[in-house]
Amino acid sequence: MARYAIGDVQGCCDELKTLLERCHFSADRDELWFVGDLVNRGPKSLETLRFVRSLGTGATVVLGNHDLHLLALAYASKRKRKDGDTLDEILDAPDRDQLLEWLSGRPLAVYDEPRGDFLVHAGLAPDWTPRAAAKLAREVEAVLREDARTLFDAMYGNKPDHWNDSLRGMDRLRFVINAFTRMRFCRADGTMDLKAKGAPGEQPEDLLPWFDLPGRKSADVRVVCGHWSTLGYRRRKDLLALDTGCVWGGALTAVNLDTDEPPVQLACSGHQPPGAG
Repeated sequence: MARYAIGDVQGCCDELKTLLERCHFSADRDELWFVGDLVNRGPKSLETLRFVRSLGTGATVVLGNHDLHLLALAYASKRKRKDGDTLDEILDAPDRDQLLEWLSGRPLAVYDEPRGDFLVHAGLAPDWTPRAAAKLAREVEAVLREDARTLFDAMYGNKPDHWNDSLRGMDRLRFVINAFTRMRFCRADGTMDLKAKGAPGEQPEDLLPWFDLPGRKSADVRVVCGHWSTLGYRRRKDLLALDTGCVWGGALTAVNLDTDEPPVQLACSGHQPPGAG
């Protein structure tokens, strides 16, 4: 049995299927971990959702910011479409309700404690241990399944930008969602900056990539993530970053989580101008 982690697909379903062929993936034998952002920007978001859902329990999927954007469009009254969205085919599909129900049932994060892996779309706040982060993910997931419209109507915004255990209500949930699905850079005190999106080295001097903050409490596990196409592929003991910008004309990446084999990468034709959206 092989366990593959897959970078941000974003509706590039043809590339996903070809990549799995190159990995010699077998649905009845192997396991897939998706880092989120299954949909949007690419040309086949509907086909991607249908395909990954058809894999059943063999596919572990965490929610990314584009997946949450789709759910917010479907369930909330305030969220508006963005230029470059490729989500209408899902929202107009005859099986839309089944697909959206399946997507909204995906976790925000997965902590595989026995194997020392933490699957998340963007990252972990530096003050969170893996166990604490997993518990916070369950808090958000419970609200998503019980009162999605209220959650999405209040989810968007960049504040609060610093974790405090005393946070409550939507401030608490918003911070957790932002860390798990949007974070790239933080200041030394753990304050998130959600505006800087360039590659490490291009940010203001007072910012560090979240995974390089000294004293980060999740440094004893391997965080498997995506979200950051300008970061690209990065592999070290405590980090496996897999967003290699397929939808921007980069590549789609798969890594066998249980070996030291090099990544399997498929060059993509590109479906959005680099930097769009």
